[in-house]
Amino acid sequence: QVQLQESGGGSVQAGGSLRLSCEASRFKHNSVCMAWFRQTSGKEREGVADLDTGGNIANYADSVKGRFTISQDGAKNTLYLQMNSLKPEDTAIYYCAVGWLYGCGGSFRARDFTDWGRGTQVTVSS
Repeated sequence: QVQLQESGGGSVQAGGSLRLSCEASRFKHNSVCMAWFRQTSGKEREGVADLDTGGNIANYADSVKGRFTISQDGAKNTLYLQMNSLKPEDTAIYYCAVGWLYGCGGSFRARDFTDWGRGTQVTVSS
């Protein structure tokens, strides 16, 4: 089991930026799929971005394309989400997740991910 710890959430005004981090305890395999999901009260968890850590191939939800960037620091076992031009509708709890490679590709099926962090709150005010 992989332990994931998110950080970097907070409150920001619309148009601002935040960078989320997700530190992973360990990986058994060189290539896994890591992703960011988000969830607001009363709604299903939705995928934001995923990353094939071996090929460094990223996919994004249409709602964040051009504004968010997912990246990794392999040496630190850390995943990042740079969020720019934030909008009030980006307000949510953001979760980091890890799973097998078939979970990548932009399908964002939560069931494909085996381990999850506890989440970090992002609040964007207008």
